Amino acid sequence: MKHTESNDQHPSLYLEVSSQNDEPRLPLHTSIVLFLLSYCDCKSFKVFLVFDDCSSSESLKTPLPESVNVCDVQLEALPQLVRSCRLPAALDETGRLCRTGLAVVLRHIINKTLEADPSRNDVLALLGFKKTCLKACAEVSKWTRLCEIGIPSAVEEHLQNPTDNILQLPLPILTLEQRLAEPVRVHNDDKIRRQKLQEQKRGEKNKPPEGQGDLDSEPTPAQSQVSDGLELRAALAKLSVDSIPASATRENSEIRKVKTTDLPSLEHVFAEGLYFTLTDVVLLPCIYQYLYSLQTHAASALHQLPHLLRWYSHVQEVPGVLRAAKDCGLLLSIPQVPTSSPAGSSAEDAPASVPVQEEGQEMTPQLPFVGGPRPTMTKLKENGIEAVFSPHPCPDWTLPWDSLPGAINPAEGKMSNIRAVRKMQQLNNLVAMVTELARPGNTVVDFCSGTGHVGIVLAHTLPHCQIILIENKEESLVRAQSRSTELGLKNICFIQANLDYFTGPFHVGVALHACGIATDMVLEHCIQARSAFVISPCCYGFIQNAVKFTFPKSKRFKDTLTYKEHMVLCRFADQTAVQLPPERRLIGKQCMGLVDLDRSWAAETCGYSVQVMTMEPESCSPKNNMLVGRPPRRNGQGIIAGQLEAQMQD
Repeated sequence: MKHTESNDQHPSLYLEVSSQNDEPRLPLHTSIVLFLLSYCDCKSFKVFLVFDDCSSSESLKTPLPESVNVCDVQLEALPQLVRSCRLPAALDETGRLCRTGLAVVLRHIINKTLEADPSRNDVLALLGFKKTCLKACAEVSKWTRLCEIGIPSAVEEHLQNPTDNILQLPLPILTLEQRLAEPVRVHNDDKIRRQKLQEQKRGEKNKPPEGQGDLDSEPTPAQSQVSDGLELRAALAKLSVDSIPASATRENSEIRKVKTTDLPSLEHVFAEGLYFTLTDVVLLPCIYQYLYSLQTHAASALHQLPHLLRWYSHVQEVPGVLRAAKDCGLLLSIPQVPTSSPAGSSAEDAPASVPVQEEGQEMTPQLPFVGGPRPTMTKLKENGIEAVFSPHPCPDWTLPWDSLPGAINPAEGKMSNIRAVRKMQQLNNLVAMVTELARPGNTVVDFCSGTGHVGIVLAHTLPHCQIILIENKEESLVRAQSRSTELGLKNICFIQANLDYFTGPFHVGVALHACGIATDMVLEHCIQARSAFVISPCCYGFIQNAVKFTFPKSKRFKDTLTYKEHMVLCRFADQTAVQLPPERRLIGKQCMGLVDLDRSWAAETCGYSVQVMTMEPESCSPKNNMLVGRPPRRNGQGIIAGQLEAQMQD
């Protein structure tokens, strides 16, 4: 297949090709994207397989979907914005908006399919109830992290050495097995549960003699391989109304009188409950590879996964799945579970329950908060730790708001006049600090950018710097792109992603009101990139231990406070609202200062010089802290930033 250069006239999709034993192979994330493209029959993208050597798709042993037109591209030929992101990544027609990360890219493929053909209700259903399937970022949602990262990574690791400790099933797989065993709650499930109760009672009356087995009185084609009753019929009826007629039987009076709490629970049909969603699309290539390996190397281990096997059978009943799977070289079938298993490998050996907490999180439940913050603050003071705020270096600095274009001014938006004034004051503070830190040719990243209040002002104010806006919410980022286009800004680009999927170099990181641990994620990114930072934290009460870091963060705080005591500080740091009594607001401000002091000391152990200061005027926001950090001597980022600047100007 010929190498093809990217073309900014069409949306482009870039998929990774990895190497195993010096041979190119498709990693699971790439297989998942190709499967969705085939299932949706999506033709909206130019699809590129990205090779990091001189290989090509002709050397792949895995067949590529015939329904997807795939081209090859070498890693060094990627657009610089794409090179700043983890793959998979999708680049829009302008070349200035990149979507990266598995869940974000998959949701984008669904949306582009629906743009091309709004009648595809089967594709719309993939987004789930309220269209939120896999929308929450993996840093926050344990479920998204399990599906997007945990299970693909566990299966990839298993495939590297399939015979190592084969009977010890990976924790993410066991977690999914437990999840599939739990009862299901769905929107308006009362009617389905009453129908299930009615079928159960009817089955008891018509139960055949022992030894003859139960037969469904109204078998459907979807139940030819697996007979799971009402749940499966209801699930498939939503996907294909014509092929699976819904039951029109009304419940009898006896069934209608049964209390909701006494109705039978519903069982999982698909990963998120009754209905086939994007989660099932993500899991299918992973579980296919894993079950195929188990079938080959340790079939007895299949006894430990009865619910996963049932899910696997259900997925194959979905219209279009077998076609798309065959197109992608996935030859689906039902694994044959041995009728007996060797001693020591039976289902009874599987753990009764699997902890859902992720690595790095405390397993012990936290007790309810009791009392106020004073004992914790006193304990810190006795150890020589008090909140200290650095003086603001330019408290009177302001942007020339009267002469700025209307699209930059927050007052032009939908917010009230009072809120717009406060937003302008907040921007004055952040832009003043960034202006002091940034140099011509630098790259400035606006993390958690929202609709671009900070980033767009920076792009206008610093025309010789490159500004990148990173935001997880597509609606906000598209709005920011529209505003920048209206202003004619050429030094700005956009990335829709969770923070973990941005890997590019930059010189200054900025974030206005990064909620909870988002502040700590931004700090981590800046420290890894050895960049300066200007961050205004928010939502201290949402701070909690996460996969990559725990609290307190600095050694002095860790030596003084427990995790619970730190949580007390975080809880009361949120009590700074203007309607609260002045004394209570003062305590809240001190708690804010202590939490951010801990953050600053943790950064200083990496060689940073950090100041915790208050925005001017203080009334601009109840969350008016700013963390301003200057890195140790930076090293070698100017060349890459210059390349990005040159490309964007082209």
